[in-house]
Amino acid sequence: MLGDNMPIVADWELRPASAADLDPMLELRAVVMRPDLERLGRYDEHRVRQRMREAYEPRHTWVIEVGGDFAGCVALRPDAGSYWLEHFYLNPDLHGRGIGSAVVSRLLEQCDREGVTVRLIVLRGSPARRLYERHGFAFESEDEVDVVMIRPAAT
Repeated sequence: MLGDNMPIVADWELRPASAADLDPMLELRAVVMRPDLERLGRYDEHRVRQRMREAYEPRHTWVIEVGGDFAGCVALRPDAGSYWLEHFYLNPDLHGRGIGSAVVSRLLEQCDREGVTVRLIVLRGSPARRLYERHGFAFESEDEVDVVMIRPAAT
């Protein structure tokens, strides 16, 4: 059950997203990103939802379910022979339980089978950067808000 303090790594799954999943994703994005965006002086109640609404592509997005309940989302968007890992948000009650790492591992296995590079953008100073570094992502570039990270396909 969500919110319990016991590890749940084995009890999660990915399912294809649909248009009906957008609203819970938008709300989760606002909750998850708020601390980092406030720290950076960039939080805007409307914009945090609007940016995802404009970029949402259900065909490249999955819903993360834990125990059959909505727990998060992630997208893997193709781009000229590579992928962008995007919109990866997990219920904060589930952080630190290995679910995020398991989701990233599954997606990267797919990318490795295809032999493609994966990029992502993480907010400067976000603790999520450590997760990505553990999975082989390295610094590519940055600006005052975002850090672009890259991971070549594993050989």
